[in-house]
Amino acid sequence: QVQLVESGGGLVQAGGSLRLSCTASGRFFSSVAMGWFRQAPGKEREFVAAISGWTGGSTYYADSVKGRFTISRDNAKNTVYLQMNSLKPEDTAVYYCTQAVTPNVVTTVTHFRSWGQGTQVTVSS
Repeated sequence: QVQLVESGGGLVQAGGSLRLSCTASGRFFSSVAMGWFRQAPGKEREFVAAISGWTGGSTYYADSVKGRFTISRDNAKNTVYLQMNSLKPEDTAVYYCTQAVTPNVVTTVTHFRSWGQGTQVTVSS
């Protein structure tokens, strides 16, 4: 069973930045895509960003974060990152790291098999 541990959340003012990290256990980290989702109170979990397996040459972002967030991976450290810039109050949510069942970039929950416990991001106005 893969374990994913997120870190880096916190409280930040609007316009600020945070970098989330997610470290995975297991031997197959490099061969599968990784993603970030978020869930705000009273809302459904939504896709944020994903990065392909192996070299991470393909990425995909939700329209709401495109141009502000960057996903990256370091296979040597079994870690995926989410750099969040120009944060807005509407980015406030619990952010979840997740591991896909394929090396290809995917965006739907059904394509992801393992989830972290989540890290809270709060953006004040």
